[in-house]
Amino acid sequence: MNPQAKLIFITSLLLGTTITISSNHWIMAWAGLEINTLAILPLISKSHHPRAIEAATKYFLVQAAASALVLFSSMTNAWCTGQWDITQLTHPTSCLILTSAIAMKLGLVPFHFWFPEVLQGSPLTTGLLLSTAMKLPPITLLYMTSPSLNPTLLTTMAILSTALGGWMGLNQTQIRKILAFSSISHLGWMAIILAYNPKLTLLNFYLYALMTTTVFLTMNSMKVLKLSTLMTAWTKVPSLNAMLLLTLLSLAGLPPLTGFLPKWLIIQELTKQDMAPAATIISLLSLLSLFFYLRLAYCTTITLPPHTTNHMKQWHTYKSTPTLIAILTTMSITLLPASPMILTLI
Repeated sequence: MNPQAKLIFITSLLLGTTITISSNHWIMAWAGLEINTLAILPLISKSHHPRAIEAATKYFLVQAAASALVLFSSMTNAWCTGQWDITQLTHPTSCLILTSAIAMKLGLVPFHFWFPEVLQGSPLTTGLLLSTAMKLPPITLLYMTSPSLNPTLLTTMAILSTALGGWMGLNQTQIRKILAFSSISHLGWMAIILAYNPKLTLLNFYLYALMTTTVFLTMNSMKVLKLSTLMTAWTKVPSLNAMLLLTLLSLAGLPPLTGFLPKWLIIQELTKQDMAPAATIISLLSLLSLFFYLRLAYCTTITLPPHTTNHMKQWHTYKSTPTLIAILTTMSITLLPASPMILTLI
């Protein structure tokens, strides 16, 4: 892609995100979301592969429908209350429509079908943007409207997202699809706590974005797209594989690592809100996604494939691990002891 064009698209992404997260008026927030959608489309379809074009088309149709619903929701609220302010969303019908629209933008169940397909058709770097940066504006809108949203609806969608995200990721062999279902599962954890402690939703999103960025950049550095290639990638950069193992276990939420922090705090908060059954269900459902994280971790660190693969072993390259990946990995696995400090910041 032309560097000048890429610069324009990346700048537009930053601009759209900034407009949405800093706006008080619904029309400004909607305009920011539209700028974001239009800026990411060329990045999805830049390879001109039929899968990429299909992914870009699906993404455009879903995001256009979701944006129309956001506009419809805010207009209904303005019609009934005379308020265009984002924090003044008080009309029940508007709240329900907005929840559906944002769920569609994020890929929450039952509006999740587009996300794995779009991620599978995109390059890894664009997949990283779709999984992290593109989710920030919708989550910000949810954060600002959280007092008005329906807790029962959010809890139902959250539990379904965690269940389907874990269940549908079990038999996948494509890494981008596995990471898409991982994203859907994590969104469930963010949605369940939104109505009770929205700051925990943001904390969960930041830590999820940190760990996912590490995984995507590592996969991109090793040029790995599916499990069979991952099984023979250990010869290429052994240190990077060891780091990827720890990051995947952190993403699964295992205790001594960073990924355990948001799960721990969310379970604690749900118990305080007399929602112990919901906390138990969502914790058990996260075991489903733990299975495919462990499978990824096994394929990452296995040194001899148990069966003959069609892939030749790759040459060991003596280049050092990129500094950014090293820093992100360190943060992805060691932030748990710093949890008191993190809690004072949020």
